[in-house]
Amino acid sequence: MGLGIGLTALLSLVTPISASFGLPCIFAVRFLQGLGEGVTFPSMHAMWSHWAPPFERSRLMTISYVGTNLGTVVSLPLSGILADYWGWPSIFYVFGSIGLFWMVSWFVFAWNTPKQHPYISIREQDYIADCIGDTAPPGWGQGGDVPWTSIATSIRLWAIIVAHFCYNWTFYTLLTMLPTYMDTVLHFNIKQNGILSALPYLMGWLVTVAGGQVADLTVERNILSVTSTRKVFTTLGMVLPAVFLVAVTFGGCNHVLAVTFLALSNGVGGLCGSGFNINHLDIAPGYAGLLLGITNTFATIPGFLGPVVAHYLTPNPLLEEWRTVFCIAAAIDVFGALFFNICASGKVQSWAVATDASRPHVH
Repeated sequence: MGLGIGLTALLSLVTPISASFGLPCIFAVRFLQGLGEGVTFPSMHAMWSHWAPPFERSRLMTISYVGTNLGTVVSLPLSGILADYWGWPSIFYVFGSIGLFWMVSWFVFAWNTPKQHPYISIREQDYIADCIGDTAPPGWGQGGDVPWTSIATSIRLWAIIVAHFCYNWTFYTLLTMLPTYMDTVLHFNIKQNGILSALPYLMGWLVTVAGGQVADLTVERNILSVTSTRKVFTTLGMVLPAVFLVAVTFGGCNHVLAVTFLALSNGVGGLCGSGFNINHLDIAPGYAGLLLGITNTFATIPGFLGPVVAHYLTPNPLLEEWRTVFCIAAAIDVFGALFFNICASGKVQSWAVATDASRPHVH
């Protein structure tokens, strides 16, 4: 994880230089940055499988993953200011430097497991170990094989894949196209654009953290089962954003309504942080990193496909064209929620449980 983000940060620093060599060089740098970013979330899932007790998963993971929203909240307005005063290359120099500083901090303070960590108490180490048990994948490191057939044919995993893909279609559409919408339809200048484009992610940050707290309490107090909790939070986090996204285009060019609906759309989407996003740890704790790598591979497809579709549908661009873009994203979101509700589960799958009697099962 440290090397992945470090590579991404280093490539950010050389982006302005690569621009002088033309588009092919820029494309190559961006492609390599994607490779570095690709290890981030699988690594986080793999680490949380060793660190997050079941009744604390939602709150711990949402607090960590909400950094994606918080980073966007900071970077969008700051990028507008940097570009306005010091030119666009300064954006890449500033954030690249921050990324390298983070990498050094990560290697100093991060440890693979609680037992290896030198700064936490024995009591905390024992508590985490008792709650989680042995999360090592059955067979890994012992000459065993990964149950690829069971993984590939698991309808529970495909429920996460579909939900993740559909959610990211809306997420990436907003992430990559929102500044364009703010500019061409709402006619904000570059500094206003950066600040207002960050508001939906500020809302997402707040809702994600709050949702994690509520989800854990729901499970801990037996209000809902793990399965029902994941389904409820996924449904709310995908259907409500679809409603608000469609509402954006029917607000016309009313700036207040547009920004409000966009903020609500991205904000309530943060509830998925306690839904399908954590479900990898529910169904296969020991393979959580591997499963997240699989689902995130499918979920990155909207990252390049969604903007292409949006550009194709908004040649002029007019409000009516953007309505089509947002309605398509909303329909995809609703489909993902329905599929997840039908096929998902919060129970550990049989192929993910150790069969060696000498090793404790994952609960």
